[in-house]
Amino acid sequence: MTHDASPTARALLLLELIQSSPGITAERLAGRLGVSERAARRYVGILREAGIPVESERGRYGGYRIGRGLRLPPLMFTQAEALGLVMAVLNGHHDLADPADPVADPVGRALGKILRVLPEAVAGPAAAVRSLSTRHPEPGARTPSPETTAVLVQACAGRRRLRLGYRIRPGDERVMEVDPWAVVVRRGRWYLLCWSHTRNARRVLRVDKVAGVEVLDVPAAPPADLDPAQMLEDHLSAGWRHEVEVVVDAPAEAVAEWIPRSLGRPEPIDATTTRLVGSTDEPDWYVRQLTAIRAPFRIVGSRELREAAEALGRRLLQAGSQSAGSQRAGSQSAGS
Repeated sequence: MTHDASPTARALLLLELIQSSPGITAERLAGRLGVSERAARRYVGILREAGIPVESERGRYGGYRIGRGLRLPPLMFTQAEALGLVMAVLNGHHDLADPADPVADPVGRALGKILRVLPEAVAGPAAAVRSLSTRHPEPGARTPSPETTAVLVQACAGRRRLRLGYRIRPGDERVMEVDPWAVVVRRGRWYLLCWSHTRNARRVLRVDKVAGVEVLDVPAAPPADLDPAQMLEDHLSAGWRHEVEVVVDAPAEAVAEWIPRSLGRPEPIDATTTRLVGSTDEPDWYVRQLTAIRAPFRIVGSRELREAAEALGRRLLQAGSQSAGSQRAGSQSAGS
């Protein structure tokens, strides 16, 4: 196991390992957790500090076991605490996509066991957020307040309208009324999908920018055909400053494998050619993503995107020519 799980997540997993394998050694614990033996002993210390009597026996046949007669107290989480646990594990551990899989990651199974013993009113929203998460956090992703997130998730489940204070930018906070549909986690960023009555349009809001939330006694039902993940990807690929049009000499199915949906929509031109349509505020960054396309392609628009591609091409050609020049100089020196 090589995942970057949080100390709390590892301590929970260590507790499960000791309970299921009494007498397990520090060496085996370290191997199962993917850490050093010293780190495994530190997680044992975390459990002991929490009041769990982890006993150890020295010698060839020694190991760790839970003290006799231990009965863990009932799990009494508030909704915010349960969601906070899910958020902490999602932030530090990104292999939780299928908690029902019997061979899924052990931390994912441990979290699933905790959620199963919680009351539905508490576990349901947390499990829903977990199921709508994706892996690999983006740089700079910020985890929102668990308390705020819990209110948003509960409003989605209870289908109640919200009044939000939303920070457009520092010093610019606006009040809006929305019908909340779903909270989705994508690459470490948390989003609220909703209908804005203030703008009379669908909106995708960053949860970490929600400055205040009030639940209103007004019904709010999501569309019957709502696909939260698809709606988020569609939103992220459209509405930016520079339009994108790229023609790729490959079928749409192949383009969809190379380029994530958030970068654009692959439209088949014919069986062997695809038009990629989207938008971006960062042409330089977008052009670098296009290098994942493993087929010839042409940038039709925008002008800014073509200029960024030309600049990147010149940099790569210059880097290649400098490398070749260094090799020639080295060969001449060796010959003399």
